[in-house]
Amino acid sequence: MNAYDKDLGAGGDLAVVRYGDGEMTVLKPGRYVLCAVSGRKVLLDELKYWNPVLQEAYAGPAEALARWKQLNP
Repeated sequence: MNAYDKDLGAGGDLAVVRYGDGEMTVLKPGRYVLCAVSGRKVLLDELKYWNPVLQEAYAGPAEALARWKQLNP
């Protein structure tokens, strides 16, 4: 398995990331983070949605919207 392999099975590594406004900083290198809503693995190079205040990553816009609706009833 190489670093560009899309398989996120046992060989995948969980990254630790600090989320900022429009940017993120990788604190511990890895291949993916976990979506705070769905629990799905999201490859770092595919990560586009996160909340810098809550320090949460989201798999996509549907998950980000779901979290926003939870916090803003």
